[in-house]
Amino acid sequence: MTAPTAPAHAAPVTPRLAGHALVEALIAQGVATVFGVPGESYLAVLDGFHAHREAIRFIACRQEGGAAFMAEAQGKLSGRPGVCFVTRAPGATNASIGLHTAFQDSTPMVLFIGQVASDQRDREAFQELDYRQFFGPGTLGMAKWVGEVQDPHRLPEYVARAFHTALQGRPGPVVLVLPEDMLTQPTAAPVLPRAEAAHAWPAPGPLRDLRALLMQAQRPFVIAGGGGWDAEAARALERFAENWQLPVGCGFRFQDTFDNRHALYAGDVGIGINPKLAQRIQEADLVIALGVRLGEMTTGGYTLLKAPRPVQKLVHIHAGPEELGRVYAADLMLQASMACAAKALESLAAPVDVPWRDWAAAAHADYEANHTAPAVEPLDMAVVMKTVQRLAPADTVYTNGAGNFSGWLHRYVRYHGLQHHGRTQLACTNGAMGYGFPAAVGAALLHPERTVVNVAGDGDFLMNGQELATATGYLPSERRGQLISIVVDNGTYGTIRMHQEREYPGRVSGSDLYNPDFAAMARAFGWRAARVERTADFEAAFAEALRPGAPMLIHLKLDAEVSTSRTTLSAIRAAAVKAGR
Repeated sequence: MTAPTAPAHAAPVTPRLAGHALVEALIAQGVATVFGVPGESYLAVLDGFHAHREAIRFIACRQEGGAAFMAEAQGKLSGRPGVCFVTRAPGATNASIGLHTAFQDSTPMVLFIGQVASDQRDREAFQELDYRQFFGPGTLGMAKWVGEVQDPHRLPEYVARAFHTALQGRPGPVVLVLPEDMLTQPTAAPVLPRAEAAHAWPAPGPLRDLRALLMQAQRPFVIAGGGGWDAEAARALERFAENWQLPVGCGFRFQDTFDNRHALYAGDVGIGINPKLAQRIQEADLVIALGVRLGEMTTGGYTLLKAPRPVQKLVHIHAGPEELGRVYAADLMLQASMACAAKALESLAAPVDVPWRDWAAAAHADYEANHTAPAVEPLDMAVVMKTVQRLAPADTVYTNGAGNFSGWLHRYVRYHGLQHHGRTQLACTNGAMGYGFPAAVGAALLHPERTVVNVAGDGDFLMNGQELATATGYLPSERRGQLISIVVDNGTYGTIRMHQEREYPGRVSGSDLYNPDFAAMARAFGWRAARVERTADFEAAFAEALRPGAPMLIHLKLDAEVSTSRTTLSAIRAAAVKAGR
């Protein structure tokens, strides 16, 4: 096979293994850390990481799902594609959970998969799988694009395309499949320049239409979130809200899009929504959805905004054309990158005064009132979360997976807008259990100077708790920030138990858990640990966790009766019995 002639302006490249060329291409894209589980299908790439170990590091994880979650977390935090390497079918299928998370969270990510050798294809060879079929690129798949590199000389081209695709429009994950024999062939192909997102601005005409809708409104509301935001866009959103005195809510698990301390912040629009906020959105006469997909969780199962035609007038602004009109027939649809959309909205001339000023103030007052809750004994999760907020540094990154435990974190922690410290919330909108802990490890590796607090349930934590070893092995011993995991142990799959009591009261099946001593488990991995069963003991344990030293796990023992931040299992069961279930 003849190598392509390099362009006249490109310096000659000494032939090297395609696996090494791939590593060089990653370095050219600004990648300094990749995550994965090693496999014999991409040994040439692993050798490339060794050859370039001064410029890029390979973090060997304990399971591909954890590795993919770490890569996704770094994609969220950096705005650049997180990178994960896995081997053939078992490794790839394990990693699919992280890929689906990146897809639904609009996170840029590239998953590299080792493939069987080209001369063994289509024989159901050892661990062979058709990845184009499995990952199904499309609007309901797991990846924006699935490519397979057959020609080693085109490898840099494929890598560049993967990064461009992950970044353009609605950000998301891409899969590149690497046949084992292709990686061992020599190539002199030069790497290509760093990919940058090409941003789209909203057209002037629709912006004028949006302003006209605002001028006609009496009760407008903004729901902001989704991927593709940067600090400047977040600042512009804040100025737009201030210019027009608009109440702002954040979409499900994108609470750091708007500063929660701001006088115009109304709360998070997702699971466990403040009932007063839900009512306010339903009573709004104009909803501006900025960057959010308006999926099931943000719309309360498509009830806050009725599908397909909401009662409220709806303006939907999104980077992905496929998202506009997917569910809702909006009154106005604008395709624009989040890096540009908020800046364009900021430029809209606002009137001297607006009729909804009191409406906006009441929305924030409802948010503040939602921070109060009746005391719970012996362990009060509201007090626990408020203590974490009070003691942790302002730039702390909070992570969580799926489960009722996350309701306390979402309700009681006030996230700073990302214009202040970048992303401070890593939470999966696809409800993937096991996300929060590896996401915290990925965040701590990317930002060793920042404190990272993971809040996990007992079922959630044990899905990827083995990554305790990854943190122990790779986190630098000298770092300014701390890695802390708070495990809420109530001995049950709490969300499922809640639904069981609601639909089949008193008929518990499959939701009980039998747990280890989480503190002892953490110590076995070289972590510090403490067990807390009373509210009064938590502050001292968390203060200890913030002190320099090894990462620390705090094991909280919570009664299963305390189901969510708003109710108990007994109350759910009683309501179900009363309803005749």
